[in-house]
Amino acid sequence: MLTRRSYAAFLFDMDGTLLDSIASAVRVWTRWAEKHGLDADAVVESMHGVRAVETIRRWGLPESEVAREAAELTRAEIDDVDGVVAIAGVQRFLQSLPIDRWAIVTSAPRALAARRLAAAGLVPPPVLITGEDVARGKPAPDGFLAAAKRLGVDPEDCLVWEDAPAGIASAEASGAAVMVVGATHHRPMATRHPVIADYEDLTVTVTEAGRLLLRLQVNPSHP
Repeated sequence: MLTRRSYAAFLFDMDGTLLDSIASAVRVWTRWAEKHGLDADAVVESMHGVRAVETIRRWGLPESEVAREAAELTRAEIDDVDGVVAIAGVQRFLQSLPIDRWAIVTSAPRALAARRLAAAGLVPPPVLITGEDVARGKPAPDGFLAAAKRLGVDPEDCLVWEDAPAGIASAEASGAAVMVVGATHHRPMATRHPVIADYEDLTVTVTEAGRLLLRLQVNPSHP
């Protein structure tokens, strides 16, 4: 159990982990898929957890058009934050963490990350690694490695919070422990990692050494 050890830092994915942006993303990517005559359901299924450029390349658009298409998608997502909300309990949970002991690692561009965090009422930490800050996006480990380095901790001494297969693979490749957040999942994910529905029953104790000790509080009223 991940609650039996302490960590130097927590590294959080953003979409699906700290906030729910599914409705917005589905609207934007569906319109994009239909514009290009693609299967919208298949496109939406493929875009979770990875940078827009990787998804666009996957669907065979000419390389000369990838950057322009990604920029247009980003603008559309920035303009459409209707329904973007924080995952239950996450505001309280993040506020309990020392500011120098957590980071966000997202595949989103910085402008979109800032827009969605603001829409969800979440204040980002000083260390925010976006898809623009790394040469390789998830499932490569570059983002989590960069965040750990910025925090001055060993990635193997971190707990990564993720929701998507690409992000989980990225976290595994970094050597970190993994907690899966299932708040936006329509069905249980097959994973070897522990899964939480949200942050309502979680608390953190900061040890005398400044390490983070995760605790699960049993709340009979919380399903």
